[in-house]
Amino acid sequence: MRRLMLCLLTVTFCTGQICNQQPPDDDDIDNGDGPIIPVDGEAIIADHLAAAAFDDIPAATIQAIQTGYRIGYGHTSHGSQIVTGMEMLFAENSQYAFNAGEGSLVLEERGDVDLGHEGNLDWVDITRDALDQPDKNFNVVMWSWCAGVSDNTEAGIDAYLDAMNQLEADYPNVTFIYMTGHLDGTGPSGNLYLRNNQIRNYCQTNGKILFDFADIESYDPDGTHYPDGSDACEWCVNWCATHTCPTCAECQHSECFNCYQKGRAFWWLMARIDGWEGT
Repeated sequence: MRRLMLCLLTVTFCTGQICNQQPPDDDDIDNGDGPIIPVDGEAIIADHLAAAAFDDIPAATIQAIQTGYRIGYGHTSHGSQIVTGMEMLFAENSQYAFNAGEGSLVLEERGDVDLGHEGNLDWVDITRDALDQPDKNFNVVMWSWCAGVSDNTEAGIDAYLDAMNQLEADYPNVTFIYMTGHLDGTGPSGNLYLRNNQIRNYCQTNGKILFDFADIESYDPDGTHYPDGSDACEWCVNWCATHTCPTCAECQHSECFNCYQKGRAFWWLMARIDGWEGT
């Protein structure tokens, strides 16, 4: 109950921000005019390797993202980690500006609701209401979990996956980003791992776009795996004790470097959505 209450502390859609198995063909790249939908059943998965590959994104691709996308993002406190990471990157380099006026990426947040718990689909009506407003013009939609994967069931996750798939069918010009739940310290034998793998397997099998929140938390930049870690990112403390890490005012429930890695992974995901091949 305490974890659920914490997840609800973040409050306001407000204006504020892959590895696929085979790269898209050149003919499928739209050069920034809108989202690229996975082709030929290829999944696009942003995990810890995406964070590592952030520095490879061409400046021209970043500019195309800035002018080509309007993102609607529903989340509570854990989901805010992505936005915090993006803010950190913006502070380092104005190239990664968002919500900074004309010519910058638009990220409109709804920060008081997330994907909820078992079988809850309130977020679906919220999504439809937003997409049906002509002034919104979202072409990317993403929702995050708080603690809703840890205590979920196979049927509950199936309800989430089915609802996302139906939204994709009903709004074919919008790119929908799936997400795994944050680590909870229960390790590979815990329910969280089972449910996250259920989401991953579905996305791989059906050619979806996935932001693998948990995987990003599970590896340090050297590629060392911490399967028993939690959302607190225990390895971040040790890493930043021996490396120079960026700081932030707050990374909710975690360390600033965890937020930073998620911001890097998200820009990489957007680059892949825009058609960058990742090389």
